[in-house]
Amino acid sequence: MLAILSGFLDRTSLAPHGICLLWRPELIWTHVVSDAIIAFAYFTIPVALGVFVTRRRDIAFGWMFWAFALFILACGTTHLFGIWTLWVPDYAAEAVIKAITAAASIVTAILLWVLLPRALALPSPDQLRRANAELLARIGERDAALAALHEAHAERDRAEEMLRQSQKMEAIGALTGGVAHDFNNLLGIVISNLDRIERFLPPESGARRSLNGALTGAERAAALVQKMLAFARRQPLQPVRVDPNRLIRDLSELLRGALDTVERPEMTLAPQVWPVCVDANQLENALLNLAVNARDATEKGGRTVIRTRNVPAAEAEQIPALRPVDHVAIAVADSGQGMSPEVLARAFEPFFTTKAVGEGTGLGLSQVFGFAKQSDGHVVIESASGRGTTVWIYLPRDPTELSSPHPSGEASRLGRTPRLGYA
Repeated sequence: MLAILSGFLDRTSLAPHGICLLWRPELIWTHVVSDAIIAFAYFTIPVALGVFVTRRRDIAFGWMFWAFALFILACGTTHLFGIWTLWVPDYAAEAVIKAITAAASIVTAILLWVLLPRALALPSPDQLRRANAELLARIGERDAALAALHEAHAERDRAEEMLRQSQKMEAIGALTGGVAHDFNNLLGIVISNLDRIERFLPPESGARRSLNGALTGAERAAALVQKMLAFARRQPLQPVRVDPNRLIRDLSELLRGALDTVERPEMTLAPQVWPVCVDANQLENALLNLAVNARDATEKGGRTVIRTRNVPAAEAEQIPALRPVDHVAIAVADSGQGMSPEVLARAFEPFFTTKAVGEGTGLGLSQVFGFAKQSDGHVVIESASGRGTTVWIYLPRDPTELSSPHPSGEASRLGRTPRLGYA
């Protein structure tokens, strides 16, 4: 075995390849330069492939790159031996290198053909782009669906909150109405008996002063009961056809007094406002209550504005708690301190007030709310801390056309003089 190997490696009887080229320099150096450049390229290509596969661990069939690297490295070595054998007849070593190269090449070729169907099954860049675009579209659809779901949940939460608030107000209204109704009956008995006693007392009686005090207190209690009945929507109403703009203009002096200002309140009244069918005295009471609240919430020098506008049925349909019919909106806006969300949530509750003890009954906004609801309308408060408050009263448009309606100024003066309900 050793003899065969020694004979295979024996080069004493061999001549270098340069002899075949007759040692012509132009041929020798052409071979040397060409083989050197090829060998250099063959040695650098496997390095690049190795760096690529090492850094891109996610690449498919990475082992195939290493097979190509080994094959190319063997090819580069054969070119180096092509330079070496020009001067040294080391053909045995060159044959071994060529055999290794042949084995690497055939193995690489077989593996490549085996791998070819799987490689062809890989998606092309165009397919990847289309798949990525489709994925992005589906992600967009999913995000839109999630956003719609969140909006639906938020809308459901708002609806549930409105339902809870409505149920709470209904329950409070039922309780308040029942208590006020029974208390009103008791007050009727008290006042009628006090009137009877007053008729039988002689004018010079010293008890008349105490009796007058008792009557005054009973009348104040009766006024308080009327406000409670207004919130509970049990007060008797006398609806007439009213021009809101004219009623507000006629009420401007009383509003100035309620606001405690020298000038009349600022008014932004829309032209040709539709008439409404409401109790004019109660509407005046509601506006005066809102003016008093605006005065108390606004620092000296603040601004209060009264606005009116028509609200078509299409717009009313977008406002919760309003029927899809034409409405007239009356607003009292102030530049005061506004309400926090907690206060805003309880603003219409009877006897709820943020004022000091003895400065308000907490029935002003409740009375406005009850009057609007009993008139088939609604009240909306827009407020934020430090940004003022706007109270909107929505009243349905009068659907009838009376042949000789009362002027709103006269209609607004029918009945008793409105009392201020301090909230």
